[in-house]
Amino acid sequence: MKKTTKLSNACLAILGIIFFGMVIQANSQNYSVLRTRMVNEQLARRGIKSKPVLQTMQKVERHLFVPQSFVKAAYTDQALPIGEGQTISQPYIVAFMTEALNIQPSDRVLEIGTGSGYQAAILAELCKEVYTIEIIRKLGKRADSLLSTLNYKNIFVRIGDGYQGWPEGAPFDAIIVTCSPSQVPQPLQDQLKEGGRMIIPIGLENYQELVLLVKQNGKMEKKNTLPVRFVPMRDKKGKRY
Repeated sequence: MKKTTKLSNACLAILGIIFFGMVIQANSQNYSVLRTRMVNEQLARRGIKSKPVLQTMQKVERHLFVPQSFVKAAYTDQALPIGEGQTISQPYIVAFMTEALNIQPSDRVLEIGTGSGYQAAILAELCKEVYTIEIIRKLGKRADSLLSTLNYKNIFVRIGDGYQGWPEGAPFDAIIVTCSPSQVPQPLQDQLKEGGRMIIPIGLENYQELVLLVKQNGKMEKKNTLPVRFVPMRDKKGKRY
């Protein structure tokens, strides 16, 4: 009788492992379907044309970068809270900003506002190196841990004031800013390589414009793209830039 019980328990354990594996596989397939729908309906249909960007948005698993309570909404067309008063941008904005920078495989990119780490992961699939700065320690540490777990070896995370940039890593081929100052930070302009591109939301909390800047002959050529709403850029004391 005892041998039968042990055998039954062993069988149940094996069946449990098999079932768990099937659930994971089913969830992965479901998420893949949701990403395909996101890419087709939210990105390609709305004008995102870059094949590398579309392929990367299909590959990177956005549901891994949102809190568990929002996983079901991970592939919807909206920004989602990630804690500490911050958000992960909606997929279209991530794709739009990435496409606007025309990222090349040899590029070194600076990101201001690591947040969940999702944008950094997207960039890391497209370029040589990503340097990303997060002022909120808890978010920065969490993103760094997740990105390491996902084996992104070309992403370097720093906890600090993004307004000041990453001077010792400069110059950068591209800079992406995912929080909004009232004007373009001079340190970031200085750290942008000649011919480099920067995309940044500029404005107050109630209205911001997403601006694309290109550095030509030491000067910044500016092009307004679309109205957006990002969290404000703040210093370590919480004061808005």
